[in-house]
Amino acid sequence: MKLISVMIVEDSRVVREFLEYIINRDPRLKIVASVGTGEEAMRVLPQTTPDVISLDIRLPGMNGLELTKRIMVEHPTPIVVVSSDVEDEELKISMNALRAGALSVVQKPVGLSHSDYDQMAESLCTKLVLMSAVKVIRQRYGTRSDAITIGDEAITPPVAAVKSSNKQPLILGMVASTGGPSALVRVLNDLGAEFPAPIVLVQHITPGFMRGFVSWLNEVVSQTVIAPINDEIMEPGKVYIAPAHCHLIVSEKGKLRLAAGTPVSLQRPSGTVLLRSLAEVYGKDSVGVVLTGMGDDGALGLKAMKEVGAYTLAEHASSAVVYGMPAAAVQLGAASEVLPLATMGRRISEIFSTKSVVS
Repeated sequence: MKLISVMIVEDSRVVREFLEYIINRDPRLKIVASVGTGEEAMRVLPQTTPDVISLDIRLPGMNGLELTKRIMVEHPTPIVVVSSDVEDEELKISMNALRAGALSVVQKPVGLSHSDYDQMAESLCTKLVLMSAVKVIRQRYGTRSDAITIGDEAITPPVAAVKSSNKQPLILGMVASTGGPSALVRVLNDLGAEFPAPIVLVQHITPGFMRGFVSWLNEVVSQTVIAPINDEIMEPGKVYIAPAHCHLIVSEKGKLRLAAGTPVSLQRPSGTVLLRSLAEVYGKDSVGVVLTGMGDDGALGLKAMKEVGAYTLAEHASSAVVYGMPAAAVQLGAASEVLPLATMGRRISEIFSTKSVVS
């Protein structure tokens, strides 16, 4: 079995040696480089060509965000951000690194004597293994297009059938996982602050980072983002994101409920649980979206929505960081329309803003 090669970028020698210890103990992984600065990482990256990079954000000189941008431009490589803080400025840099092309953020493992050590060490190694399989693409910063170009072919949205109706959808549900933070920021900002309906969403993220993730979203999108409490009353134009460890369910029109429940598609919160509740409560008066992500969460929920007459969208392979969840939805026939990220927000706005409702 071919071992997955890892580069560690961590400025603390003690932490670097600790990460080396953890990774070397995993039979799936091998370390090909372990460096203390972003500048050194860029020097050795072309020679070592790791399958995945474990990246600290707070580095002397070039910080983790700047390094992520350079790597994604010059030597695109899967990056897992390993962060020690879950709410401070370091987390904001980590979230911005996700926008710049990093795939995931995990907490730095605690000491050997800590009760959570085994779980956190296993989580880090498994995340490195999973992310190493993602085919990342070269980024070009400072440009923005309404079409995603693959080679010489521009992927544009298909023309959907439209029927005349005076009734607009009442709620939007979205699901995302790996690559989701960047995708959600793009779609939410394309929808704008005056979006006429509540938005409910599930984003798979390491539980310890959820509170900081909500805070970060509030700084980078035009809507107000809320981690709802049980029986939260929804308002148009606000975004309600499932908290850590809880399913988010629409219990009745205008109201949300938090539920423990068992994981669905290995996830809690689960996008399928959320979207199924939209199908049950709102039926054809809802719109569902499945964005980039590993696995198949959300696919069955999107299918349930389509079966009751709701309009459903899945992200196109050309823009998805990981074409797992959208692919599962497409394979089930759950998507009314499949769009690249650059046109997703505009299409959703058309569905909600016109008196002609997509059939």
